[in-house]
Order: sequence, then structure tokens, then C-alpha cells
Amino acid sequence: MALGLCATIFCVVTACSSTPKNQGTAKKALSGTDEQIFLGDTMKKNYDPNVIMKRGEAFFEREEYAAAIVEYNHFLDLHRTHILASYALFRIGESQMKLTKGIQRDPGPIQKAIEAFERLRKDFQGSRYDDPALQKLQECHDLLAQMHLFVGEFYYRRGSYLAAAHRFEQILKLYPDKSVAPDALYFLALSYHDLGADDWASEKLTLLAEKYPDTAHSSEGRSLLAKIGGAKPATLLAENVEPTPSSTSPTAPPSGNQPSRAAGLIPSVPAESFHLPSATALRQSFVSCRLGAWC
Repeated sequence: MALGLCATIFCVVTACSSTPKNQGTAKKALSGTDEQIFLGDTMKKNYDPNVIMKRGEAFFEREEYAAAIVEYNHFLDLHRTHILASYALFRIGESQMKLTKGIQRDPGPIQKAIEAFERLRKDFQGSRYDDPALQKLQECHDLLAQMHLFVGEFYYRRGSYLAAAHRFEQILKLYPDKSVAPDALYFLALSYHDLGADDWASEKLTLLAEKYPDTAHSSEGRSLLAKIGGAKPATLLAENVEPTPSSTSPTAPPSGNQPSRAAGLIPSVPAESFHLPSATALRQSFVSCRLGAWC
């Protein structure tokens, strides 16, 4: 009887120990994904394009985007002329976009996404992913424009009006057609006003009223424009020169308290615009500040 009882206990223990293993295998299963591609580390699996692509897709489906990028890059390193090479590059861009944590965080992933989509359109011209890549580029630049506006407003709230003005000018230079352009123009005028450059502020407020009459800050812009007395002549500012002292009063200082563009205090905004700035130019627009934000 004792022998029979021991045999029964052994069977129960064996059954219990095998159940979690089977359950674990079931939990790993992905829709349409063969889990065998993750098992083993054979030479064939490290070089086979289908296996590498399946691993990348499985990681992407699991939302493990950093691991997916590694696999897609591995695919491109070994099979850059493969029919799925353009797809792998498109997936890299998508994965980088998924790694973006919002406008308050590091813009690095979104800039890397831009690099991937630009490379796709350059290296695989006419591919089926050319138009989708262009659409993704537009989304990336929309997000970067919002990042610039967030940083500019952050500086403005801190009273760093010169840094804020520079950020808003970057938006008007790089993204004049984006939805954040009216807000950037309004806050640029506010920054100029707080710097004591009311002629520059009037110029931007007049442009805001003419170009964006029905936007969120148009009413406040008109009120501020009326308060500071409307637009004033700014020929000296446009010419980037210092006032010439009067011949009757050679030592007299220039009138007003306008900061000098020639002195490099506030950079001018070029009239030309760039629809899709390069990733290199965008990286130069962001630096890391001490507070941990991306400025």
C-alpha cells in the first residue's frame, strides 16, 4: 500500500511540474508568429533573411521596438538588395516614432525616424513605401515643430525672452506652414515686447493680424498692437546697421531702447522657408539644458 501511495504522489508531482512549461509556451505565442525563430542560435538563423525579418516583426508586434530596430538593421546589413529591404527601413522609422515619448522628452528618436524615412526615399526611389514615408516625415516634422513651441514657451515662462525668441524664430524659419506657426508668431512678438523691442513686436503682430486673423491669439495680438501704438518704422533693423550719430550732436545716443541686431542679440528671421528641414539641421536646434528638458 505504501508503495502504491508513493507512486501516486510521484505521478502528481510530475504532472504539476510539466504544466507550467506548457503554459509558458502558450503565453509566448504571438498571432501568426512562429516562436521557433527565437529558439537556438544557429548560423543559418543569423543569416537567413526570412528568419531575421520574422524576428523583427515579432519584436515589433510585442512593442519591443528597440529590439525590433536591431533586427531590421541586421537585415539591412546582410540583405540590402533584398526585396524587403525598403520595408525594413520603413519599419525602422516606424519603430523610432513609437519610441518617442512626447514633446516634453528627448527628440532623438523622432530625428532618427526622419533619418530613416529620408534614407528610404533616397535609396529606394519609387518603392511602394515612398509615399507612406513622405507621410511619416510630415508627421515627424509636425511633432518637432510642437517640441520647438513647447521649449520656447518654457523659456518665455521663465523670463528668458532672448532664448524664447530664438526658439520661436526657429519655428517660423523651419515650419512656416505648420499649425504651430501662428502661436510661434504671437509669442515671438511677446518676447520682443518684453525685451523692449516694440517695433519688432509691432511688425510681428501686424503680420499675425494679416496672415492669421482667426487664430487663438489673434485677439490678444490686436490688443497688444493697439497698446504699443501699432507698427513703427524699422528700416535700421531691416538693414542690420547701427544708427548714425547726428552731425549736430555727435555724442548723442540712439533714441529708444532697441536692442541691436548688428550686435547679435536677436537673430533675424529669413524670409525663405524650408518645407522639410534635414535631420542634421534639426539636431543642431536642440541642446540639453540643466533641468533635463530638451532645449
